[in-house]
Amino acid sequence: MSTQSSPRSVSIKRTSSATYTVRNKRGGEIVMASGDGPEFTPVELLLAAIGGCTAVDVDLVTSRRAEPESFDVTVAAQKVDEDGNHYLSDVTVIFRVRFPDGPDGDKARAVLPDIVQRSHDRLCTVGLTVERGTPITPRIE
Repeated sequence: MSTQSSPRSVSIKRTSSATYTVRNKRGGEIVMASGDGPEFTPVELLLAAIGGCTAVDVDLVTSRRAEPESFDVTVAAQKVDEDGNHYLSDVTVIFRVRFPDGPDGDKARAVLPDIVQRSHDRLCTVGLTVERGTPITPRIE
């Protein structure tokens, strides 16, 4: 069974050549650019969204059992240029999470593999959208 919730959106405003401010409805902002400076590129933001989505799932479940001593996620991909088309392949999400010694840390470590897999298979909206190949419709208004 499929249900739809309210639409999600962000706005993107050009602030200078190849530099943009992305805003959400809650007032958050992030700067995005072409990659000539320190700002995130659109590809880096996509990788961050994939890793961030699953990190939230994993963090919410594991931290109920024990507060992590460290929680790091790296997302990497290969950029492929093929016949003038550019895309990413081999996207990998790597978790490096440490929990304290003791029974609570043991509980968090025990659930870690399951929640990482569940996030990938059915919880992370971003990852599922990318893997399913959701169509994108450009429009000019």
